[in-house]
Parts: sequence; C-alpha cells; structure tokens
Amino acid sequence: MSLVGSVSAAAYLSVKGDLRNLGNSYPTQQCCFSIDHKNKNLLSFRGSEAMGHQLKCLSSHDGRIKPQKNGPTSKIVCIDYPRPELDNTVNFLEAAYFSSTFRTASRPTKPLQIVIAGAGLAGLSTAKYLADAGHKPILLEARDVLGGKVAAWKDDDGDWYETGLHIFFGAYPNVQNLFGELGINDRLQWKEHSMIFAMPSKPGEFSRFDFPDVLPAPLNGIWAILKNNEMLTWPEKVRFAIGLLPAMLGGQAYVEAQDGLSVKEWMKKQGIPERVTDEVFIAMSKALNFINPDELSMQCILIALNRFLQEKHGSKMAFLDGNPPERLCMPVVDHIQSLGGEVRLNSRLQKINLNDDGTVKSFTLSNGNVVEGDAYVIAAPVDILKLLLPEEWKEIPYFKKLDKLVGVPVINVHIWFDRKLKNTYDHLLFSRSPLLSVYADMSVTCKEYYDPNRSMLELVFAPAEEWIGCSDSEIIEATMKELAKLFPDEIAADQSKAKILKYHVVKTPRSVYKTVPNCEPCRPLQRSPLEGFYLAGDYTKQKYLASMEGAVLSGKLCAQAIVQDYDLLSSKEQKSRQTEVTVA
Repeated sequence: MSLVGSVSAAAYLSVKGDLRNLGNSYPTQQCCFSIDHKNKNLLSFRGSEAMGHQLKCLSSHDGRIKPQKNGPTSKIVCIDYPRPELDNTVNFLEAAYFSSTFRTASRPTKPLQIVIAGAGLAGLSTAKYLADAGHKPILLEARDVLGGKVAAWKDDDGDWYETGLHIFFGAYPNVQNLFGELGINDRLQWKEHSMIFAMPSKPGEFSRFDFPDVLPAPLNGIWAILKNNEMLTWPEKVRFAIGLLPAMLGGQAYVEAQDGLSVKEWMKKQGIPERVTDEVFIAMSKALNFINPDELSMQCILIALNRFLQEKHGSKMAFLDGNPPERLCMPVVDHIQSLGGEVRLNSRLQKINLNDDGTVKSFTLSNGNVVEGDAYVIAAPVDILKLLLPEEWKEIPYFKKLDKLVGVPVINVHIWFDRKLKNTYDHLLFSRSPLLSVYADMSVTCKEYYDPNRSMLELVFAPAEEWIGCSDSEIIEATMKELAKLFPDEIAADQSKAKILKYHVVKTPRSVYKTVPNCEPCRPLQRSPLEGFYLAGDYTKQKYLASMEGAVLSGKLCAQAIVQDYDLLSSKEQKSRQTEVTVA
C-alpha cells in the first residue's frame, strides 16, 4: 500500500503537501466514550465528574496494566476530569498577583509603542501584558500561523497537525492564570492524575504511577512511587530516595548548584543504581528536553521534580481541546487587539537597524517595510536571535554568552490508522522507546480530533539529531517498527495489521534550547544592556524550564521590565522629537 502525504515543517517554514484521505471522513464528535466489553454498552458524554470517578481504568496492585488474554486488548475510557483546585495554591496566587500588577499599573500619559518580533507564547504573553498595562504592542509574526513552537496547520482533509505534543501541567501557574484571564479554562481537558509508562520488556503492557486525591503533596507523589513495583524494586526506591534527600533539604540553592552535572553524572555521584535512570529518567529526560540523561543537566530534572512533588496537582496533565493557534493563541490576539494593539502575520524580521549609539532605531521586514517603536522585543527562538544580531552587538557579554544556547532538533509525527487502536488510553503515554519520547492517541484525548472509528497517534520522535535530515518515509518506517513493539497485537511494521491512511512529519531543526550542563549562566535577563531593547523566550532567565510555562512567564517578565522603564523610554522619545525639530 502506498503512503499518501508527508509534510516537513522547519522552524519558521511550513510546506503543505498534496494530501488525500484514503478512508471515510467522520464528523468531529463533542463527546467521549467508554466501551464496556462485558455489557457491550456504549456510553457517550462530554464530561461528568460522577461518571469520571466510576469509569477509571482498573490496574493491578503493582501499578501494571496487562492486556486481556481473551477479547479486546484493553478498556478505553475517555473522560474530562474536573479542573483541579489550583486557585488557592501559592504559585497560582503569586502568578495571579503578577498579572494584576499590569491591570492596576498607573495608566501611561502617552502609551509606548512596542515592536515585538515573534508570535509564539513568549511574544503573545509580552504583548498581552503590555496591552493590559495600557501600552500599544505591535506583534510581528514571520509566518502565516500563530504559536511558534505550538503552531499547527490544517491539511486538505481538514485534519490538524502540530509542531509538538503539548501538555498543560497543574504546575504551570502562569499558563493557568492566562487561561483564566482569557475566560477559556473550559478548553483544557484534564486527565486522571497518573503517569503511564510503556514496558519495553513486556510488549503491550503499561506501568502506572497513580497519585491519590486524598493525600497532599508530596505524600501523593511518594505513594504513587511506592505503589508501583513494576519499574523499580524496593532497594532501588530506597537508594533513590536517599539520593534525593540533599535536593529536598537544600532547596533552590541546591537545585541551581547541580547545573554543572548531567543526570547520569548526578545519579552516579549520589550512588543511585543505573537501572533507576534506565527505567525512569531516560523517558523523563526525553520528555523534558528531547535528549538523553547523559546530556541533560540535572538541574532540569530537579526543577521538574520540585514542582511535581511539592504541589498536589503539579503533575496533573491536561490536553487542549483543539488546535493551539485557534483555541489558545487567537483568544490572546483578540484580547491584544481589543486594547488597541496590533498583530501582523507574514511579517518576518530581516534586519535590526541601529542608531549611532548602538541602540535600536527600527526593524526592517523581509517585505521591505520598516517598523519603528519606543521599545523593541525579540521573542523568537534563541537560534533566530543569534542570526539577527548586528555585528556591533556580538562581542557584548550579554549576547556573547548566548553562543552556548543551541536549539535541540525535534520531530513530531502524526499517523492516521484505518482502525481504532484498543491498547491505549485517554492520556499522555511515555513510550520508553529508543526513538520515541511520548505519544498520545489524539482521536481519544482531544475533542476536536475525536474519531470513534480511527486512531491518530501523535508522537514525539527524540532524540532527533541523527534523524532530522532523513526523509519522512524513513522516519515513518522507523516509527512503525517502534510502534510494533508497543502495540504487538495491533500494529506490525509491514502494515499487515493496522494500516496507515496518511501521515504528517513536522521537523523543527532548532526547538527549545538544549539544557546541557553549565548553560544556566548563559540564559539572559529580559532587559538587555541596550536601552529600549528586550528579549522574551523560554531560554531567557526565569525559574521554570524550557516550556510553555517558561515562555509565558518570560513574556510577563519582559513586559514588567518595559513598564518599569516607562519614564526612561518616554523621555528618550521626547529627546528624539526635540532633536528632529532642531535639525529641521
């Protein structure tokens, strides 16, 4: 059978192929379902708290989920769980207060016009909070789609394919506040509080870490780990817990001090068995930064563990109910425009023009237009920023230290099958495969992508450095071989079982910055040493990881710096006008 359609999208470049749907089309269903194999009863519903608690997947006492020997492989349950109680947590309240400072700030006598390059979450966040403070952002996006690293496209069949598989954690207080401020909390589909890992040594089986609602943090996380006897032995758990004690007792200072060690080096130093890394942290490292534990800075892992273990709902996950550009980015754009800001697509920044003193004079776009403002922000990925830096800036220490920050290659794969896969869940799944990081059956997890008859797997192919130059067909072939191990009863590499209807491969040669040891000191503050020039992006200095939360927080910090510099920036504008009058 020939495969129809393969699409590759590099950073800031999207190419649509000629795609044809070989199967029947089905309307999107705004409901979820549970199949009761015993009673042959189909239950359809949008989301019910009561039913949600009744229809949880059953698991054995050791956290392992085994396929049924007779009949269907597993019981599929699709449920919208209630939004967790996040609003009274310390981090959520801190983020909410931060947001309120923009709305309650003194109204500027003359709003600043701020030119922002990049309409990913960092740029959107910067523009949103500047607009809240009474200023006029002009947001420029190089492509014809919003979102940056959360961008998505619709193919000729009306199906969406995305830059990445995006998960919204309870430990994302600034993101959660943003949803609330925009009035779109209902667009997050919360899943049961579990982490589910495939078992490579036992094809078709999964192991779960279930966090009980009745226990506070960190007891719920400790309980989840202790109850799972499939992945780690009791001696390994004890040695791992002892190894983590310094991090628990030392707090943030200890976490920051571990930036110089890789995950693998830290584990060895703490006397933690290698099997702990193999069983848990290879998957976690790839999920956090798309690289393996021998490369990833241990600080990255400890920051994640700190958030997940200290906050009761920190590790709870939600999927967006549809494509990110429309369901998340457009509400931000509508908000910005309602307050007088502008958002311009197809406006690629080509050159940063300088004044005689080295400050920014204007931005020149690829279409020849010149855009001027009172302040300027680059909210593009760090690799794009480095390409745009004027020669006069490159030896300034603030910019020079960016050399070590390099984006990591990532590949996102979408495969539409001719049938509904049964051995899957309404959740994010850690594949624990050499080539795959995490995946989800989006036809189950996402309302807009819901399909009762066919599965669409969205998979993160990582590490991708050795594969980024390969053809889409080579990547799909390798992916199918890995899926055959995860779904041995349903998928075969030669498609003798489930058949591919179509696929999309989205390549990002430079995604989030590669969080290797000793790169933390290279992350810049949002305010540059050049008056009127600022940066936003998850690579800039903020307390969260290279993530959606980090991007949104960086935008708030960038907006805060500009608001704080209002007097300086407005006086600069007045001096500029006076100079123009004198010259005239």
